[in-house]
Amino acid sequence: MSKHIPPIEKYMSTSPVTVEPSTTLPRAKQLLQEHGIRHLPVVERDVLVGLVSASDLRAIEGLAGVKPEDVRIKDVMREKPFTCRPDSPLDATVNEMVSHKWGSAVVLHNQRVVGIFTSIDAMRALVELAQTRLVK
Repeated sequence: MSKHIPPIEKYMSTSPVTVEPSTTLPRAKQLLQEHGIRHLPVVERDVLVGLVSASDLRAIEGLAGVKPEDVRIKDVMREKPFTCRPDSPLDATVNEMVSHKWGSAVVLHNQRVVGIFTSIDAMRALVELAQTRLVK
């Protein structure tokens, strides 16, 4: 008898912090630090237009001659981030993330950002499944 594979919504972070394309690099960095997160979906008029990560911001800050306050998120964001639905199966989503080495999936419902599923969420799911389903 096989067991049901849980959906992403069981493990995703809900109500993710988002930014607009015009957000400055220092403001985005501040939001990441304040909320203890590593990924920011970029939305314009409630529509997902990109994703920026803490490592993206660090890479830009490290460039010679770049003034962080002059950098806008629209200039550094990934324009087509990986997305999934809340009911997407955990295994398929994680497999896609692993295949492409993506650190997160933006979760959309009716084209609106409703969550984010990160590699940390995937590890949390693995621990839970190991403790509850694999223990005899």
